[in-house]
Parts: sequence; C-alpha cells; structure tokens
Amino acid sequence: MRIPKTLALAFVFALALPALALAQAKESAAVHVSAAWIRVLPGALPNAGYAVLHNDSDSAVKLVGASSPAYGQVMLHKSSESGGVSRMHMVPSLTIPAHGKVEFAPGGYHLMLMRAVHPVKPGTHVAIQLRFADGSILHAGFLARPANATGISD
Repeated sequence: MRIPKTLALAFVFALALPALALAQAKESAAVHVSAAWIRVLPGALPNAGYAVLHNDSDSAVKLVGASSPAYGQVMLHKSSESGGVSRMHMVPSLTIPAHGKVEFAPGGYHLMLMRAVHPVKPGTHVAIQLRFADGSILHAGFLARPANATGISD
C-alpha cells in the first residue's frame, strides 16, 4: 500500500513544480523597455518585435528568452547581411552591458513571434515577458503596428 501513496505524492509534487518555479520569478529591476512595437504581417506569417532594452545596473544582464500569451513561440533572432545576402538566425542569449542598452530594430536583433493565438491587429498592445539569466522577468507591452511600419511612431 505504500507504493500508491508514494506515487500520489510524486504526482502532486510534479504538478506543483511549475507553480513553484513561477513563484520564484521576480520582476527585473535592472532593465526597462522603451519604444516597444511589433510589425504585424498578414495571415499566418511570423511577426517581429522591436524595442530598446536599457540596463540601469552596475552589471551586465543576459537576456535568455521571451514568451507571450499571444504567441505560441517567441525566439531571440538576429538579422545580418554579408555579400549582399540577408540572413536571420536564432541567438540563445544576448548581453546588455552595464548602464548600456541594446536595440531590437529591423535589420538587427528582434523577437521572432510565431503562431499567433488570435490575429493581432495594429493598434492593440501585446504582452511579452522577457526572461533573464538571473531568473528575473520583465513584463512589457508592445504596440502592434502595420506591416509597412518602420518604427513605433512613423
């Protein structure tokens, strides 16, 4: 009879682990976001998120991921050009220097927003959570802009 109790306790513990992990996440005090916007493309095409991340601390901060309830997947990407050929690749992390900033902009770093849960319409705000190596999370609102937008207020 001890096996069923042990299995039941293991099952309860396994269910509680994600909640415990979320409870441990703290809001990032070191980083703030400005000029956050999303370029919304038609249909099921992936969208791209842009912003400026400012590190107000005395130490470098490492961005390790992002998520959003509005998208099935959010990835850190970087676009580059070499020999007239444009490329885009996923990056595992990105360091924001102490008292510095990193710009997510067309042609450079961006958030690749895949599989919208519902169509995202220009003019709406989208919640995105940025995750850092120290376990902190930054909640940010990104303004959805049309496909021809080149910035947050062009």
